[in-house]
Amino acid sequence: MSNPIALEPARLPYGPIPHCPPVTSAELSETDAATMALMFKALSDPVRLRLFSKVASHTGKEVCVYDIQDVGVSQPTVSHHLKKLREAGLLSCERRGTWVYYRVEPSVLAAMSALLATTRPPASPAAPAGDRAEPATARER
Repeated sequence: MSNPIALEPARLPYGPIPHCPPVTSAELSETDAATMALMFKALSDPVRLRLFSKVASHTGKEVCVYDIQDVGVSQPTVSHHLKKLREAGLLSCERRGTWVYYRVEPSVLAAMSALLATTRPPASPAAPAGDRAEPATARER
């Protein structure tokens, strides 16, 4: 029987995961901007984004690397991309025997979502005067 060995997630080089207000409501500090940029940069690669999506959308809280490695690249490349996602603080993992199980860090998803949230509804573009729709009551007449 194998003994689970926890692999500690990589520490973010700029500090803990920030709890930033939406970008539409306040300016980011230099440290928070660097930390969030590291996370978004890790997701800017299509293979990493697919791997992250496979882990995040898995029905359980975690997924074995065996179940997510079919992204069109070799196994060493998958390992490299998963390492980059761990270094960015987006994933954590645990080794059990010969397999590694990955899970998304919920605090990271919350921080990234909060940063991109809007605090006020987006302004709708003004339509040219001739293209404006008549009020519903006038159309029904």
